[in-house]
Amino acid sequence: MSISWFMTNVLAAFLLPPLSLVMLGLCGLVLVRWAGLAGRALITLAVLLLIGLSTPIGARLLAAPLEQRSLPLAAVAGSGAQAIIILGAGRRYNAPDADGDDLPGLHTLMRLRHGARLYRQTGLPILVSGGKPDGAAVSEAGLMAQSLREDFRVPVRWQEGRSENTAQNAQASARQLAEAGITRVLLVTDALHMPRASAIFMHNGVEVMMAPTNFMAQRALSPDAFIPNAMALRDSHYALHEWLGLAWYALYHGSR
Repeated sequence: MSISWFMTNVLAAFLLPPLSLVMLGLCGLVLVRWAGLAGRALITLAVLLLIGLSTPIGARLLAAPLEQRSLPLAAVAGSGAQAIIILGAGRRYNAPDADGDDLPGLHTLMRLRHGARLYRQTGLPILVSGGKPDGAAVSEAGLMAQSLREDFRVPVRWQEGRSENTAQNAQASARQLAEAGITRVLLVTDALHMPRASAIFMHNGVEVMMAPTNFMAQRALSPDAFIPNAMALRDSHYALHEWLGLAWYALYHGSR
């Protein structure tokens, strides 16, 4: 297992809900003894944030501004793209329905489905990107390539299986494509992830045509959008992760 990948995930856990809200509430409990009003205010804030972020409307408010930056690809024809890049998004470990082998995760499958659809429209060669920072036996790119071949009947030209994060996805993929003389691509990832991913790829010299999928903030509002549930909290976590990633990217590259 990669130490940098592990430490990044630990840091993210403390910065993002639900753990960040638990820590905020615990700080409030500690403060109650010495500063009752401030402590109770922190506890109340933690509870209110937990409730708000656990509602579909709360998740939508966080996700919509990001998704509006990466609208669905209007037309593939005439895009000038030379290849399709599909970014990985996790795996299912030791799946009993696959004889204990790992399988692409649900978000990864959504991206593979969209990439396969684009391949059938364009015939462009595909690069899949995703490593194994968790110490798995097979890279995420390997799982994706296998799924595209066996489940979607789509060939894969390149596999980038050494990266640990989006920045490394872009760096390694750009090198592979440059060797083939490719500079303009259709980039497939979640709509939430697209603003950060496309910026990093373009910083590495790859001209990106955004081909987002898995939009989360498109459902029409209904009364149950104000009822907290675990899936909405997961979506809020994802959206906040992307906002933090964009802030870090701007800070890191703005200081160089």
